[in-house]
Amino acid sequence: MAGPDPAVAQLRSAVRPGLTAEDRPVLVACSGGADSLALAAAVAFEAPRAGVPAGAVTVDHGLQTGSAERARQTAAVLRDLGLAPVLVVAVDVGAGGGPEGAARTARYAALARAAAEQDARVALGHTLDDQAETVLLGLGRGSGPRSVAGMVEHRRTGGTTWWRPLLGVRRTTTRAACAAQDLAVWDDPWNDDPAYTRVRLRTEVLPLLEQVLGGGVAPALARTAALLRADVDALDDLAAGRLAALSCDDGLPAAPVAELPAALRTRVLRGWLRAGGVPDLQAVHLDAVDALLVRWRGQGRVDLPGGAGVVRVSGTLNLVPVRNGGGPPPAPHDREEPDA
Repeated sequence: MAGPDPAVAQLRSAVRPGLTAEDRPVLVACSGGADSLALAAAVAFEAPRAGVPAGAVTVDHGLQTGSAERARQTAAVLRDLGLAPVLVVAVDVGAGGGPEGAARTARYAALARAAAEQDARVALGHTLDDQAETVLLGLGRGSGPRSVAGMVEHRRTGGTTWWRPLLGVRRTTTRAACAAQDLAVWDDPWNDDPAYTRVRLRTEVLPLLEQVLGGGVAPALARTAALLRADVDALDDLAAGRLAALSCDDGLPAAPVAELPAALRTRVLRGWLRAGGVPDLQAVHLDAVDALLVRWRGQGRVDLPGGAGVVRVSGTLNLVPVRNGGGPPPAPHDREEPDA
């Protein structure tokens, strides 16, 4: 008896380890596009064999004509695959961060709420091609090694576990898997709109790089992310250990932190500030605080996001609370990895 189509088999193989390793329920985030629909079909097939409950969520952003009906149609396909429960969640998209960023924020918030209600992890359909685009974005924006290290298969933020089992699967494979299973794919017109940076990376930059470098660019970028991630994780672990050894109720001692290599020192500072509740730290903030250690000339307070600040007093860095009686700095905001 013939087995499944090779593309279908590859998708099922990709999700199988994550399902057999943990029996916690799964909710597949599905837009109706090829990537998430192929993921949903693979999870629907493998989850019962692994003894894992599996459902799905489709989010209606309300930004395009007919979005509500399209969400209902996607939900019907997901139910036909055998997933349960299948949730349709309508969201109000704000204006902050532009339409793409605002939609992402609303979507992830809705997925996190659904996951909490179902006590489930969320499966996302990001592929190797999405990973390559993420690496290019990080490089182009100078976002630092953690951004260039790309997305990870398992990540927990704000109490939600995000699972990306398709990071080693090409986008062409997800589309082939949908075709082999007669799954009707919805192609979001936004994914072809050159107004969006990712679309231009996908349709202009990556094809040009493939042409100039002779192919294999997307897998090479994904491989670079994996290699860099191992280094970044090791540095983060070392920095966490140094922070635990150095920090105290009186602050952060300047001299021993200043002696650390820059890669560790900035991580120690970031960990200390995040633990103190400083949100949205950027490189410019870390550089200013770092100057209190390695370029100390008696300078005053460094202002930080959220209204807090850092001062150096008697050889110790101290985190100063929010001005004007505003209370302690707000808790750090968990930023989900770049969406594709």
